[in-house]
Amino acid sequence: MKTSTVTDFFIEQLDLALRSIAAVPLANESQQVINFPQNSVPPSPGDCALSLALMRVNHVGEVCAQALYQAQALATSNPELKHHFHAAALEEQQHLNWTAMRLRELGGRPSCLNPLWYGGAFALGLVAGRISDAVSLGFVTETERQVEAHLDEHLERLPELDQRSRSILLRMREDESRHGANAEAAGGQPVPAPLRWAMALMGKVMTRTAEKI
Repeated sequence: MKTSTVTDFFIEQLDLALRSIAAVPLANESQQVINFPQNSVPPSPGDCALSLALMRVNHVGEVCAQALYQAQALATSNPELKHHFHAAALEEQQHLNWTAMRLRELGGRPSCLNPLWYGGAFALGLVAGRISDAVSLGFVTETERQVEAHLDEHLERLPELDQRSRSILLRMREDESRHGANAEAAGGQPVPAPLRWAMALMGKVMTRTAEKI
């Protein structure tokens, strides 16, 4: 039986990171899970540019979700919780695919800073997980609450005719809400107010930057 080495570990983590940051899903990958409206591009250049910018931000959020869940799974010694994080990451992978495909349909590209976003989110997830499982779960709950608020904002800003992007975001919001509720039910500890504010500030910096870069 082959013994896992440190090199194997780093190769595995690098592979996961590259799959999240650089992988391009197949045209039909995960697309049949939901009956999204047919592919459409908003008619005016301004509307198309807005949809593209918002979807780029949502793609960054899904890159960060992969990093967070992978780091938290790595940090915990609880097999059941490790499985929980891996299962959530697998579901978030669908979101990553949907946002990547929508970016391509709109003629756009992912954020050039995705490696930075991934690394920062991985570090945060690892720190939260190393403190305790309760803190790690609480971090998930607060993250998902802030993601829900961010998705609500995007749903208000999306061009009215871009029903395809709207359907994707609505399904994502439903899943994020469930992830947060599951983490809280599993024993998530409330995040202190200063950390919530810091998370919100970091989220604003990320979204404003990712809309453009």
